[in-house]
Amino acid sequence: MTSRLAFFPVALFGSMMGWSGLTLAFYAAHDLLGLTPLVYQTLLVITLVFFSVLLITYLAKIIKHPTAVKNEFDNPIALHFFPTISIGLLLISLLLQHFVPQIAEGIWLFAAAMQLVLTIVIMNNWIHHEKWEVVHATPAWFIPVVGNIVAPMGAVAFGYTELGWFFFSIGITFWLVLKAIVLYRLVFHPFLQPQLVPTLFIFIAPPAMGFLSYVALNNYALDNFSHVLYYAALFITLLLFAQGRRFMLLPFAISWWAYTFPLAAMTNASFMMYELHGSVWFGYISALLIAFTAALILHLTLKTLVLIKNQQLCVAPKPTQSTPNEQSN
Repeated sequence: MTSRLAFFPVALFGSMMGWSGLTLAFYAAHDLLGLTPLVYQTLLVITLVFFSVLLITYLAKIIKHPTAVKNEFDNPIALHFFPTISIGLLLISLLLQHFVPQIAEGIWLFAAAMQLVLTIVIMNNWIHHEKWEVVHATPAWFIPVVGNIVAPMGAVAFGYTELGWFFFSIGITFWLVLKAIVLYRLVFHPFLQPQLVPTLFIFIAPPAMGFLSYVALNNYALDNFSHVLYYAALFITLLLFAQGRRFMLLPFAISWWAYTFPLAAMTNASFMMYELHGSVWFGYISALLIAFTAALILHLTLKTLVLIKNQQLCVAPKPTQSTPNEQSN
């Protein structure tokens, strides 16, 4: 077990982003669709328990296998999943704000500071480097940016509006820059390895979360820019759903959890549009998305538990074939 602990993947925290987003969606569904509060309360308990287990396990890895953690941080793919920890905490603070507001505020302050530090460290890593190539750019690079766009929702809730604008400004400006870089890599260079293909869904998260944060910062009023953000997220969702068969043919991997948080973010954005705009069509979109996301998260949870049962989760990674660019170096 000690040796397997060294291979515990930081990317698994992405599962908690999905669970947290789904719980927030059911909280919105409780208000707007009249669902029983027992559903989101149950999901809240499950989310908190799972997140605690993941956090304790990864802290044990840091203590017992610091070299493995350092190697993970130096990995061009795994590096970008470290902010999933701070994003998870930001989402946990939103889940707890109605139950234990003072504790939730403390969690948000810690998570926001952690998110800022990780953003600075990772961006420094991008700028001062000897290893990065364009083929290393994947949609996972959005994750540090998405964290900054998540923070304003808690900033408004806890009374730190100016901090919310600070984080929103970081997220929205660098999202546009990274979007151009990643699209260039996808179009003009070899396609993603199969285990990274699910990260394409991360394209949904920045505009969807940007919509939610911008509306919160704008006193929950719709304007032209909020419409642009929402419909950008909706188009990307439709574009990816149109490629559904390709995604279903992929072998299961932990990276499948990359599907969940973006879909949960789009679900929450649709609930917000339904609440503020009032059109029944946004209600239909919300209902379809929450049902699909809930079924997907249940499916992935069962798949992950099977990996754990079969002792296939924390194992040494198999060697992967290098890309043509890497071979030339």
